[in-house]
Amino acid sequence: MKRRIGILTSGGDCPGLNACIRGVARASYSQFDTEIIGIQDGYAGLIAGDYKEMKQSDFSGILTLGGTILGTRRTPFRNMRVIGEDNVDKVKAMKANYKKMKLDCLVCLGGNGTHKTANLLSEEGLNVIGLPKTIDNDIWGTDVTFGFHTAVDIATEVIDRIHTTAASHGRCMVIEIMGNKAGWLTLYSGIAGGADIILLPEIPYDIDVVADAVQRRAEAGKAFSIIAVAEGAMTVEEAKMKKKERAAYRAEMGFNGIANRIANELEAKVGVEARAVVPGHVQRGGSPSAYDRMLSTVFGVHAAQLIANEEYGMAVGMDGRKVIHTPLSEVAGKTKFVPEDAQAVKAARAMGISLGD
Repeated sequence: MKRRIGILTSGGDCPGLNACIRGVARASYSQFDTEIIGIQDGYAGLIAGDYKEMKQSDFSGILTLGGTILGTRRTPFRNMRVIGEDNVDKVKAMKANYKKMKLDCLVCLGGNGTHKTANLLSEEGLNVIGLPKTIDNDIWGTDVTFGFHTAVDIATEVIDRIHTTAASHGRCMVIEIMGNKAGWLTLYSGIAGGADIILLPEIPYDIDVVADAVQRRAEAGKAFSIIAVAEGAMTVEEAKMKKKERAAYRAEMGFNGIANRIANELEAKVGVEARAVVPGHVQRGGSPSAYDRMLSTVFGVHAAQLIANEEYGMAVGMDGRKVIHTPLSEVAGKTKFVPEDAQAVKAARAMGISLGD
């Protein structure tokens, strides 16, 4: 029985997307008669009907490539049922194009927003499978997402390199790591890179506690400090505010990024020379690590097995060392935050790393 499989990548790019696409394709070609349709630019392509029929040769030589050969775009879930100025019913259009492409199933590679839309389409009657990519590692139903470990490697290298400048000049360096809601990337790279202070969105910080930690290091004869801070970190006071209230508060204070704010405050409070470092999108670019190539491949193979068994409405994930699948309805809309009792958090505290609280 021939199966026509649609594949799309949605949301931000990250290392491992092409390796995962390749895993789905090669495992499908080897298990059953397959036609694969590449949908351009995520859900935007599904809405617009922008797609192409792929050949087996299209999946050669892409294992090590960063980014995505299918292109990607952010199409927020909150707008999926909103008809805008273009007068397009997005859900209706996606269902119509799914049928126009004569798809037997749709494989969606993406993060939390992607999985929410995948679940929406599943509830609308389409055969859908979700694959978890994000450098934030914040998708429910999986211990790890592909792209995360590569980003940890990159962020750790940034911290390593900043160490030499910090030590040479006796400075306090504040490194802003990606992660707006969840701090997994900052926590792991902070520990791996030997940061002295790690600030996460899940653990609101007190700037006086941070200043005290820097001051104690200076008094102990340590001329520099390394602070790894997640871009979504906030103070104890800000954590009590609603999102819009916090945004208004920051706009009024002239907020220009968490690392810059902390560096300025530490110079004022402690008198140290402080600098902000913002590596930004470097953290999610480039070739996937060996681990992420393996992880994204086995995730893609598992998706092909689900297609072979006609098990749809599932999100693929990892539980310990076992690849699993969980109903999309149980994954969509949930964020995997760093718990305060996480083993890595306990390890950081045990080593004397300040978490700002």
